[in-house]
Amino acid sequence: MCGIVGYIGKRDVAPLLLEGLQRLEYRGYDSAGIVITGKATAGKPGVLKMVKAKGRVRELEAKVPKRFAGTAGIAHTRWATHGAPSDENAHPHLDAENKVAVVHNGIIDNASELRAKLVADGFAFLSETDTEVLTHLIARAQADTLEEKVREALRSVEGTYGIAVMHADFNDRIVVARNGSPVVLGIGEKEMFVASDVAALVAHTRQVVTLDDGEMATLKADDFRTYTTEGSTTTATPTTVEWEAESYDMGGHDTYMHKEISEQADAVDRVLRGRIDDRFSTVHLGGLNLDAREARGVRRIKILGCGTSYHAGQIGAQLIEELARIPADAEPASEFRYRNPVVDPDTLYIAVSQSGETYDVLAAVQELKRKGARVLGVVNVVGSAIAREADGGTYVHAGPEVCVVSTKCFTNTVVAFALLALHLGRIRDLSVADGKRIIDGLRKLPEQISEILANEDEIKRLAAEYADARSMMFIGRVRGYPVAREASLKLKEISYIHAEAYPASELKHGPLALIEPAMPTVAIVPDDNLLEKNRAAMEEIKARSGRILAVAHQVQEKADHTIVVPKNENELDPILMGIPLQLFAYHTALAMGRDIDKPRNLAKSVTVE
Repeated sequence: MCGIVGYIGKRDVAPLLLEGLQRLEYRGYDSAGIVITGKATAGKPGVLKMVKAKGRVRELEAKVPKRFAGTAGIAHTRWATHGAPSDENAHPHLDAENKVAVVHNGIIDNASELRAKLVADGFAFLSETDTEVLTHLIARAQADTLEEKVREALRSVEGTYGIAVMHADFNDRIVVARNGSPVVLGIGEKEMFVASDVAALVAHTRQVVTLDDGEMATLKADDFRTYTTEGSTTTATPTTVEWEAESYDMGGHDTYMHKEISEQADAVDRVLRGRIDDRFSTVHLGGLNLDAREARGVRRIKILGCGTSYHAGQIGAQLIEELARIPADAEPASEFRYRNPVVDPDTLYIAVSQSGETYDVLAAVQELKRKGARVLGVVNVVGSAIAREADGGTYVHAGPEVCVVSTKCFTNTVVAFALLALHLGRIRDLSVADGKRIIDGLRKLPEQISEILANEDEIKRLAAEYADARSMMFIGRVRGYPVAREASLKLKEISYIHAEAYPASELKHGPLALIEPAMPTVAIVPDDNLLEKNRAAMEEIKARSGRILAVAHQVQEKADHTIVVPKNENELDPILMGIPLQLFAYHTALAMGRDIDKPRNLAKSVTVE
């Protein structure tokens, strides 16, 4: 991990690569590097020129010489997996003769074994990375073409990779390959691009080709071709990216996180648009590829996601149980395939991922498909790996999400689950009246979100009061518990304050031991049939001198402070109750001087296990 950019054409390459790296900064990284070669002239040996730097892209840019001209190159932002952040461990990596350059996202599982063999054969390593192993394997390959050299090297490799390779003796091309880590080709006018994320491409082209696992490509200035790692030709049809380059700009906000929080009313309107069917009090989700008879045959639903997507799946499972009356639960995808799960033919599996490339989720999908399960995808990125692997699914249409921590995509994912639950419910036993009630509630969401966001100044003031806490507790019951979990995650991700989330009903079973004046509690208190139970939990906390910040539909007498949110239908209230806590986490981190868009140790799209 974490970001790849490459270009071959007629333009000066270094500025293009540096710009691409800047557009990938949001993914999280600790070092960066660039390698270029001269004008691509067939048959003329070239020279690779490289610059690398620990730290931000601006540090790399400062090190690039004024005379650093070339028309082809590859660049990388690294998120450390093998070896600490350093100039030596930064990508690209060169072989001993400075002829082969490699950038790599992913993890080579058998790197230690391969390194030992290469060292025994006399190869000297300059870094601690697994990627340098691949560089030496390509360099020593005896094949006559760069494509064959890369293919020969990959036969020895076990693990995941998205790679881009240059060779001084084949300076008219860049060879790329994918297995478990995204690689996207950008098709230009007599120029070609490659990246791990379309964010690096959309300023120059919106025509893209996304490689599948086990697929390679050769890029030249005027054309490209795709083929498998076994050498068979594949057919690649370019698609058009729906997002403009401006979608990745801050739009006048100080941070991407603030921009994306503020976009949620429009984002929710977008996921609803064109999907509501008032005539039958239901919704249209054409991409599910699940007809009414098949939907009625589903006996259980299992939702798989990681991090924020897992929390969205927990809310989604509750929505499906409440509205469709199908037993449903959510589980971390990172654990699912390792416990040798029983795959039931009557169970529908749903994979959730903002990027559509999250490795743990993708691996779970592939395992399920291998065992004959039906899998739907709930993703944000059109054409992503999970979207292609799944039998069907729905896009959440949140638009590009640049900040490492997810906000608008979380909200839109939960709304997408509400649509799915309504769809399944109306096929099964949900009445027309209840269908209309949920639709009316969904239509209210954008305006209610705007109402919450208009209260930002008050939330900012409250965040300043709690920013001195070293640890915080988040509690909720049933619908409120996943909201508490997601809010807890947001706070620790960007403020680095330790935070824990518990079901409010579990307080007396252990967590009450932590309650004291220095440990504030955030309580999710919807106005539903559990309101009095939630108030009783706050009583327990106050009896132990704990401070309480409540998120509720009315001021809570037992809380020290209350953030009041608009009331919707009970089933949809969790969508709204999480939004003020996004702002609370944001302003807490801001008060503490944190780098909000680039939280330490984290990456946006987790494409390694």
